[in-house]
Amino acid sequence: MRISELSAASSVPVATIKYYLRERLLPEGRRSSATQATYGDAHVARLGVIRALVDSGVGIAGVRKVIAVLDDPPDDPYEILGAANGAVTPEAPDDIDLGAASALIDRMGGDADACFPEQVAAVAHALATLERAGFVVPPDVMTAYLRGLTSMADAELAATPIDSPEESVRYVVLGTVLVEPLILALRRVAEQIAAARQFGARR
Repeated sequence: MRISELSAASSVPVATIKYYLRERLLPEGRRSSATQATYGDAHVARLGVIRALVDSGVGIAGVRKVIAVLDDPPDDPYEILGAANGAVTPEAPDDIDLGAASALIDRMGGDADACFPEQVAAVAHALATLERAGFVVPPDVMTAYLRGLTSMADAELAATPIDSPEESVRYVVLGTVLVEPLILALRRVAEQIAAARQFGARR
């Protein structure tokens, strides 16, 4: 298909497709002449991934990291997880205190030293943000968070494809970026349901 047909098939404007091509987020098409190229289903699929990431708030630099992992996935499943999550994890200050984050990871049955450093730093950064705001997560609530997240992680990993590194990376990366907004939305709905049970519906 020509670029105009690729645009129609993907619902992405031609100008945007050309931008993704210049940024090397989208592979070049097969040249049919000096000024024209043809594209296939793989280009439609890649555009779907790019647009899903962008629509979820991932910047072009983050999209580039994700694409790099999708195009050249590690062989080891643990490294796949780290590379996929690392591609969409914001950077935290190098000098951030990791003590509180390490304590939470211990409570989850993990070892902070064995975790990917950027993930530990992300937890530390989130905790520091709470502290600056003067907000303390009640102990019982934090325990519920840790239990729920551990159960969620077990279920997600059990569903992760392991036969193909490419499919593993795709599942982890897109599951991380695209499912997190769903989890947040469901959390808010769950709070409304719990409030209705406890206080009675207001509508």
